[in-house]
Amino acid sequence: MIKNKKGWVKIVEAFLAILLVAGAVLIVINKGYVGEKDISSQVYDVQIAILREIQLNKSLRSDILGTTAPSEWNDSNFPDSIKEKINSRIPSYLECEAKICGLSVSCELSRYPKENVYAQAAAITKTLETEPGEQLKQLKLFCWAV
Repeated sequence: MIKNKKGWVKIVEAFLAILLVAGAVLIVINKGYVGEKDISSQVYDVQIAILREIQLNKSLRSDILGTTAPSEWNDSNFPDSIKEKINSRIPSYLECEAKICGLSVSCELSRYPKENVYAQAAAITKTLETEPGEQLKQLKLFCWAV
């Protein structure tokens, strides 16, 4: 009977050793993503709020419509009023850039950071009702965590 107890103890020890090794391997494979917080919904809420403020402001809309598209954040013709509005509303944990493009074209950044990039776009028109032949643009906001 004593020999059987020693056998069971060794089986339990081996099982626990396998669990420990498997746990360590899973942590290494996961590369530290355990506990990483998902901020996507917060970022999208901030982006939508900023874009709505710009859409509802007549002077900011005219600044965008008066800009030659495409216009990137660091271009000299990108409206300073739009940069100021965006920079004043960005939380400290985000870094953002914007781009002005035509409404019917793909609007992408020329360079992307290594972090996850969250993007939202808003259509910019002169009035709420669009007229035939009216020039439509989009303001696309790209943000990532710092």
